Amino acid sequence: MHGAAKGAIVGGVILAVAGGAAYGVVTLVGDSGGTDGSGKNGAVPTGSVTAQKAAGPVTDQETARVAKDFLAAWASGDARTAAELTNNAPAAQPVMADFRSRSAVSKTVITPGTANGATVPFKVEAEITHEGTTTPFVYDSQLTVVRGTGSGKPLVDWQPSVIHPQLQKDERLRAGTPASPPVQALDRHGKELTPERYPSLRPVLDALRTTYGQKAGGTPGVEVWIEPATADAPKRTLATLVEGKPGQLRTVLDADVQAAAEKAVGQYEEASVVAVQPSTGDILAVANHRRDGFNAAMLGRRAPGSTMKIVTAAMLLEKGLVAADRPAACPASATWDGKVFRNQGGFSLQGQPFSASFARSCNTAFISLIDDVKDNGALPRTAKEAFGIGLDWKTGIPSQDGTVPVTSGSAAAAEYIGQGAIQMNPLNMASVTATARTGVFRQPVLVKASLDGRTLATAPRSLAPGVSAQLVRMMRQTATSGTAAKAMASVGGSDKGAKTGSAEVDGATAPDSWFTGFSGDVAAAAMVEGGGHGADAAGPVVATVLNAS
Repeated sequence: MHGAAKGAIVGGVILAVAGGAAYGVVTLVGDSGGTDGSGKNGAVPTGSVTAQKAAGPVTDQETARVAKDFLAAWASGDARTAAELTNNAPAAQPVMADFRSRSAVSKTVITPGTANGATVPFKVEAEITHEGTTTPFVYDSQLTVVRGTGSGKPLVDWQPSVIHPQLQKDERLRAGTPASPPVQALDRHGKELTPERYPSLRPVLDALRTTYGQKAGGTPGVEVWIEPATADAPKRTLATLVEGKPGQLRTVLDADVQAAAEKAVGQYEEASVVAVQPSTGDILAVANHRRDGFNAAMLGRRAPGSTMKIVTAAMLLEKGLVAADRPAACPASATWDGKVFRNQGGFSLQGQPFSASFARSCNTAFISLIDDVKDNGALPRTAKEAFGIGLDWKTGIPSQDGTVPVTSGSAAAAEYIGQGAIQMNPLNMASVTATARTGVFRQPVLVKASLDGRTLATAPRSLAPGVSAQLVRMMRQTATSGTAAKAMASVGGSDKGAKTGSAEVDGATAPDSWFTGFSGDVAAAAMVEGGGHGADAAGPVVATVLNAS
């Protein structure tokens, strides 16, 4: 349809057609035929909001009316009107304008669903046209109506995710020919790794494309993608208009282990896991199950709880302050710099070797020895020099190194048990277990360094003689008769070990669940935000991954 603009109502859908481009929004149930409390019909013209100041929660009619007006303005391409119906018009308008001008959208129909209080779900059915090629662009999102601060007007609470659920702050939608050609990622055995088969790998595959797309020999197509807020973050492809020719990229991932990892994290919300091969440092699997799509497995920064006791134990063993078979005090509580630390459930151990304190995760056995260490920098040095924490890892895609800063007082004591200022992710802790297993740090990699000649991080030293053997022995005891026994019971064979952890997070109702373990030549670590005790949530995730190796 060309020429003058025409309007019609078809099947309850309001359509505005101009210059061959159609935009529409389905009428919301309840947005007409009622009153707004003044005796007048609650429906208002598209793009307008009642000016009267109100207080309290928004009403169902206000929600319906504002949602309809906002979606209609958006669907018609009126970014200014749509933005003014939000509580942050300056931030909303450029993002909404980009939806048409920079994303090549040629047609939009938005269908709202049933409101849940002040939240309205909706489906966007758009068409994207670029250089004569048109492709559907369909997805679901939602909006929430709130009262504007000061004005009291009902307004859409502006979040970039309203426009697309994957869109985050300072990110934009783009369409065209991306700078990096697509890549066909292969696992270590030559099996193709696709986001359709391995959904959790999508951010990893996007990052691999950003890093290696121009080196792998492919040619770009035409796509719709999310332009990240920072230059070093990967673009995230949302739709493909014209297929490019992918270049081949061999990774060290293992498709079978990856499949098991994805199934394992899928059992829990906000869960992440990484598996590495201790003898090589190869990353065998990376999986996340999160609402925000964030690769927390490699980029997260959270306190690791008692899994950090592997590093603390190594430091104490190297200093000769403990030995696996030597008695160690494990009182019910210990005080350092005015802060009282207790064991979970208030237990104590009398006359037991240090290995028992490690297996039972006795906090006080570690904290009681701070006075004997006499060096707040000892733990950070061991973490860096022997375990490679903080050495600027170059895995092949962006990853976050762990941090163990030098602190003092009660903060230093908290670090001994993986709390305080320590920040880790499952990749870091899987590497810690791999180092404990072999005594030597091997920087984890997704892609062999020989592919692009990058320099891998190298730890200044190995663990002191005998320390690795004692760590392995204590982790085996933890897996067979300690806090990890239940979770590791399903892991076959006798060559297995583990360490549990629970990390308190300010403001959280439940601690994060951490677990790391090994079986043969595979080490894995998992974290479940708010999952509680390490053996309860993260433990089964790690066990599933180890069983698939």
